[in-house]
Amino acid sequence: MTPRRALATLALAVVATLLGACGTDDQGDNTDPELVDSQEVPETGLCRQLTPEDVALPANATRAVACTEEHTAETFLTGELPESFDDADYEDEALGRFAYRTCSAGFAEFVGADASLVLRTTLSWAWFRPSEKAWDKGARWYRCDVIGGNSASTSYRPLPETARGMLEGRPDDAWLSCARGPSVADGEKVPCSQKHDWRAATVVKIGEPEDDYPGDKVMESRTQAFCNRSLFAWLNYPAEFDYGYTFFHQPEWEAGIRHSVCWARTSE
Repeated sequence: MTPRRALATLALAVVATLLGACGTDDQGDNTDPELVDSQEVPETGLCRQLTPEDVALPANATRAVACTEEHTAETFLTGELPESFDDADYEDEALGRFAYRTCSAGFAEFVGADASLVLRTTLSWAWFRPSEKAWDKGARWYRCDVIGGNSASTSYRPLPETARGMLEGRPDDAWLSCARGPSVADGEKVPCSQKHDWRAATVVKIGEPEDDYPGDKVMESRTQAFCNRSLFAWLNYPAEFDYGYTFFHQPEWEAGIRHSVCWARTSE
């Protein structure tokens, strides 16, 4: 075996959405007056036409549309925040960690994805909290939306009438992650239904939930070794192959990520 690797150390697209977003009075475009500064827990099952600009905000009051109409987001989970957040600041980092654990588990169950597919799909999710005005009045809720893209997307793709179960079985290549270019790091990220040179083929486990972050060098070394073995088997034991990998850093580790993504050089 003579593997040739193409290194990729990308930032996790979802985590920027989870842990970022500064406080603001803006609650998105085309807002519903009844939802602006709402203190009530949002409804699930509602669909919206969200944009990356909307998702970058901590609160959202965009008007819902019928799910039979074109939409880019669907609310799949809502609820009250735990009592531990009753006295929390609006931008408490613990909110992002709670959202990651809660929304990511709900997202996987809702769309029918396992731990590997969650990191290899072009679908992702965003979460919202009350506006600062509603927060100051005591509102403590969260809303999780599946969206037709991620934080690297300049626009979102329309979702089906419901995203429930859409990744079960053999997912359509239109919702799987590939890249086009000389390397994964420098390539354009595209759905696998488009012409591509790299496919996010497998995911490898790097640590246990209770483990401390091992450092970037250890993360890269483990990822390289594990992806080498994983893709060697996935490509049916070729004499030579190119591969890339994505490993995540301490903020993603603290959010709960314990996997790295392995990319195979392939047009299939």
